[in-house]
Amino acid sequence: MKDEDLWLALAQISNKTKLELLEISESTEELFKGFSENYHKFKNNKIKLALKEALEEDKIKKLKEIMYEKNIKYVTIKSKSYPSRLKTIDSAPYILFYRGDISKLEYEKSVSLVGSRECTVYGREVAESISEELSNYDVIMVSGLAKGIDTICHEVALKNNKFTCGVLGCGVDVVYPKSNSKIYDKIIENGCIVSEFLPGTPPLSRNFPQRNRIISGLSDLVIVVEANIKSGSLITARVAAEQGKEVVAVPGSIFSKLSLGTNKLIKDGAIPYTDLEDLLFLIGIYNIKRNNNKVIRKEKNIDENISRILEVLSDRPIHINEIVKLTNIDIKHLYELLFEMQINFGVKCIDMNFYVKL
Repeated sequence: MKDEDLWLALAQISNKTKLELLEISESTEELFKGFSENYHKFKNNKIKLALKEALEEDKIKKLKEIMYEKNIKYVTIKSKSYPSRLKTIDSAPYILFYRGDISKLEYEKSVSLVGSRECTVYGREVAESISEELSNYDVIMVSGLAKGIDTICHEVALKNNKFTCGVLGCGVDVVYPKSNSKIYDKIIENGCIVSEFLPGTPPLSRNFPQRNRIISGLSDLVIVVEANIKSGSLITARVAAEQGKEVVAVPGSIFSKLSLGTNKLIKDGAIPYTDLEDLLFLIGIYNIKRNNNKVIRKEKNIDENISRILEVLSDRPIHINEIVKLTNIDIKHLYELLFEMQINFGVKCIDMNFYVKL
């Protein structure tokens, strides 16, 4: 536990500013040394004052005492054990406080399941079904430990002795909602609780949109089960798409307000959830076989021709004849491949024979 790391964590400046400061320094130790020796050369008074206030010895000492007492650990973006998926996103959190085992977040597959706090019976059944099926595989389940869909995701993973990660919009030592205190304790034993917020931070509403980018950032695939039109789950879906992650939405009744958000996601290009095999293919698992209730899985090996087509496609529409020229694939076979890719690879046909990759 380094004082310099906690010093920067305590500084009341934006995460973006912290990352910018670390871009010009090899480490927090170097940043700390440079600031201490060249304090008067820092031109931005707001940043300079925030870094100076964070230097107060009592603040760092008190934070360390809390972390020791509650067995809270941390990783910074400079740490080797910092989740690799998270490093690649824009505005990756400078620091992650955690309880549990963060090393398992490097598992090969990771899926986040999010949705309404006030889910319907339909939403609950779908969330349970998806979570139960995915528990047959080495897949990390990520969610936000909120009521409703989040809780179901964590509960099913824990019931099946699977690793699950809860991403909080408060300090890692703050149980929110209180009704999830038992789940919180179980996740620490068989999973991980993470947060970029300092220990003791209350669950302020402004924290949750910020938290959502971490949920999607830790995942290969984001599934939205139920969401109204103003749901925070739609923020998670939007951020996931911006991060280049696949987004799956569960279609619902046009008469249900909790399906307005998911149906809109599908209308805007999200992949509609129809069955488990679609999800498995998206995260790279295919050819499912069940023998004596045991699941055998194989990794997806993408066809060489599909790889060539994917290299050609972008968000700019391209005509089928141009694809033929660039890939040298027979047009009849190309049509077959493009049909498959519309189902499994986010490819869409627009205006007759023009194709785009969403």
